[in-house]
Amino acid sequence: MQAIAQLRPADFDTWVSTHPDDLPVLLDVREGWELQTASVVAAPGFRVVGIPMNDIPARLAELDPDVPVACLCHHGARSQRVAMFLAGNGFVDVTNVAGGIDAWSVERDAAVPRY
Repeated sequence: MQAIAQLRPADFDTWVSTHPDDLPVLLDVREGWELQTASVVAAPGFRVVGIPMNDIPARLAELDPDVPVACLCHHGARSQRVAMFLAGNGFVDVTNVAGGIDAWSVERDAAVPRY
């Protein structure tokens, strides 16, 4: 089992800047009601894709295994599992956003509601 890189939300811009030739994906694996409660807004340099964790296997073809992916959930446990799944299915650059959307609100964007 390979180790998954951990990325703090405060370091997200640096991570994005290390992939200038790609459009990295922030993969939000939370449920629909969670996305309605609090979400990250895409910005120049990355895009946001929302696919609930349990839908990932069936929707894997929606993701490009050659594009860097940072997985995000509420606190980091579900996204860690998805990151491991992606890495085991041929994705070459997978990272977990440690602390999830909760840490994102604290470290990056206080406008994102905490729940």
